[in-house]
Amino acid sequence: MTKPAPGMDHDLYRFSPLPGRPKLSWPKGERLAFFVLLHLEYWELEPPEGSYLDPRFKGPRGDYFPDYKYFTQREYGNRVGIFRILDLLDKHGLTATVAANAGACERYPYLIEECQRRGYEIAAHGDYQSRMITSEMSEADERQLIASATERVTAATGVRPTGWLSVDSGESTRTPQLVAEAGYDYLLDWPNDDQPYLMTTEPGLVAIPNQMEWDDVQALWLRHIPNPRYPELVGEAFRTLHAEGGESGRLFGLSLHPWVIGQPQRIRYLGAALENICQLDQVWQTTAGEISRHFRAMNPGT
Repeated sequence: MTKPAPGMDHDLYRFSPLPGRPKLSWPKGERLAFFVLLHLEYWELEPPEGSYLDPRFKGPRGDYFPDYKYFTQREYGNRVGIFRILDLLDKHGLTATVAANAGACERYPYLIEECQRRGYEIAAHGDYQSRMITSEMSEADERQLIASATERVTAATGVRPTGWLSVDSGESTRTPQLVAEAGYDYLLDWPNDDQPYLMTTEPGLVAIPNQMEWDDVQALWLRHIPNPRYPELVGEAFRTLHAEGGESGRLFGLSLHPWVIGQPQRIRYLGAALENICQLDQVWQTTAGEISRHFRAMNPGT
């Protein structure tokens, strides 16, 4: 058996142990950069043949059509749940990065207007939530998907997105390079750090870590963590990173899906979480795009 070469199994980014890095500073010396990642997604009732849907979200009885129950469960978030979230963000004066797929931008112009009226940033989130990028796609098909989603999000919002989040963070080994070639500044697919870092693409692409541990789908839907545990789960992570940020700046992203956290039995726990974390000072509440731009400014040549 051949012994593996030392190092990582890919060259998409370089290994960088946290203690050996230069100090990361935020604009006014804050300990922590905090962004809300609000998902605006459209799930197709009947995706085209060959589309790949994350198997974690298929119905318990397998594939059948029409699956109105699960389709409308997701749709609840865009009809009702998102407005509960917007009210809470307004209450705390929080801005957001909206991960919007092209299908959602085209079908929900009212929601796009509500987000843009609040000054939220729109990041591209693929074309449909029911079509993941996988390594089974050809390079040409993947490149076309990224280009099409970019064009459609831009047409629907009037602003070309600078950030990309793949559907369910699905990627091939080509995805970061193709996203960089498409003109994006940052990528939200990787949950492997507490600080931004540069990927090995050409041109350079900033990875903004998108943590899964306190993502509402991961925590409440898939792992079935009890709803009352959510505020302290978020708070513990936030306070730990805030404390560590005294040595070198840290990053905290709060990922929210309206069809999960916007439910009436869960929304008060999001409210409690925000009450908890918004009491701390030395926090830069911003967008993923602003974090990427600041990181580039602090690292000339990126």
